[in-house]
Amino acid sequence: MSGGIRTVVIVAASLSAAACMTYPSEPQYSTRPVPAGGAQPQAQQGPYGQPAQPQTPAQPYQQPPATAPVGSIDGGALPPPVSVTPAQPTYPATPAPSSPPAVVTPGAAYVIQPGDTISGVGRRFQTPVQTLIDLNGLGPRGAITTGQRIILPDAAVDTGRDPYATGPSPTGVLVPNAGVVPPPPPPPSGNPALPRAASQPVVQASSAESISLIWPVRGDILRRFGPVGMGERNNGINIGASAGASVVASAAGRVVYVGDDLPGQGLTVLIVHPGRWHTAYGHLGSATVKDGDDVRAGQQIGTVGLTAGDGRPSIHFETRQMRGDDPVAVDPLSVLPR
Repeated sequence: MSGGIRTVVIVAASLSAAACMTYPSEPQYSTRPVPAGGAQPQAQQGPYGQPAQPQTPAQPYQQPPATAPVGSIDGGALPPPVSVTPAQPTYPATPAPSSPPAVVTPGAAYVIQPGDTISGVGRRFQTPVQTLIDLNGLGPRGAITTGQRIILPDAAVDTGRDPYATGPSPTGVLVPNAGVVPPPPPPPSGNPALPRAASQPVVQASSAESISLIWPVRGDILRRFGPVGMGERNNGINIGASAGASVVASAAGRVVYVGDDLPGQGLTVLIVHPGRWHTAYGHLGSATVKDGDDVRAGQQIGTVGLTAGDGRPSIHFETRQMRGDDPVAVDPLSVLPR
């Protein structure tokens, strides 16, 4: 047993000594850089007797070129630019009218009355003023005279007597409501004033356009001509007097309207005078004249009423002068005697 142990110890010692003898004491390859152009070291063997891997020699550093290389490119030059003209827009052709424009055919004729205007005729018969001018060859001013016959188009409709177109309805013109003429529209005046009248200037009558007037009734001036607040305007004056007192025509003329269909005017009489003057008498208690009557200055036309809203019996009195087709409001106190 002791001899076996001795044998094992001797074998182990022999293996250890052999290992010490084969391990290299120095590296088998160079640990320093090889100088440029120097001799290459001898081939080294790796550990355990294996040949060492050959090393690639270091390349010398090269300075980059100062400029980029220039050379020709095969393929030729690019084609020159082509000038392109923008396409013009196209529009569809205007279609021809399917039918010719309507032709206004003449119909009945209206007879001009004193105080009528071409615009009043147009309003009454629902016809543009220019159509009346063209049909009748009235010229650019549309001048008309009393007794003149004004041709109306076939489409004319009599909407009722207008304060500035007061003649009878001509035969052949359509009248709505089974032949009953509707009430006339209000004239371009009022108490309170209509907006159009509010923008009209105050006109002082000149000597060439003066008219001799008398007071329709004597009494207190309860409302004067001009603005009355809240954007409204009084186109005449309100005169206070006893209820039922006589109201007379301020000048000779023809009665062209009697009625109570004008909003805010009560029972009203409208008279046309020479020199294209008009006078209006509103809020009457009664009327003693009728349409078409010729009256003289001072002739009774009605009585003082109670509908003016002045808190006492009174009438509303207006004076207007035609400027072209427009009846322009004039302050009655500027044409009445003092």
